[in-house]
Amino acid sequence: MGISIPVVAAILFLDVFAFVLAVGAEMRRSTGRVVPDEYDERTYCQYDSDASTAYGVGAFGMLLVSQAVVSAVTRCLFFGRGLAAGGRRTCAVASFVLSWLSFVVAEACLLAGSARNAYHTKYLGYYMKRDLLSCAALRKGVFAAAAALVLVSMVASLIFYWSYSKADTGGWVRHQNEGGIGMAEYGPEKGEFGVPKT
Repeated sequence: MGISIPVVAAILFLDVFAFVLAVGAEMRRSTGRVVPDEYDERTYCQYDSDASTAYGVGAFGMLLVSQAVVSAVTRCLFFGRGLAAGGRRTCAVASFVLSWLSFVVAEACLLAGSARNAYHTKYLGYYMKRDLLSCAALRKGVFAAAAALVLVSMVASLIFYWSYSKADTGGWVRHQNEGGIGMAEYGPEKGEFGVPKT
């Protein structure tokens, strides 16, 4: 199996797009502030833009599609043909594990960050009591960590795809002479045990 440029381009596009969306989600996290209600003596949380949730869900989807493309092309490493022994197979297995590990953690960060960012404080406080002091908000760095893990997943996926394609035997395995006895040792002019007739 050779390296396919459209597959590499698809992986790069999807992962870079997921990275950009994750960075955008970090930049546009919704923040809330406690404001008094103009009609009564209550306070409530007023939130700004909720675009971060949409960006996080978009990054989640892009990364999921990218990992599905890599898994489909390589048959998820375990369901395809055998790989030739050596350094390329070792590199393929190591990058496969790193790719899936970074993928799972990045997806968890994106999903949890999007869900937490979508949550808004529904509590109404009394202005005179000042019992509503802060509004629920997503911590800084959740989407940034996801963006970094998207880059790690992208690099690991590309290395995995490259090493898998180089180690793929195409179903053919070269056999070596394990017994050490050549077939030319026997024939009509040879006697028993390969000793020439006299």
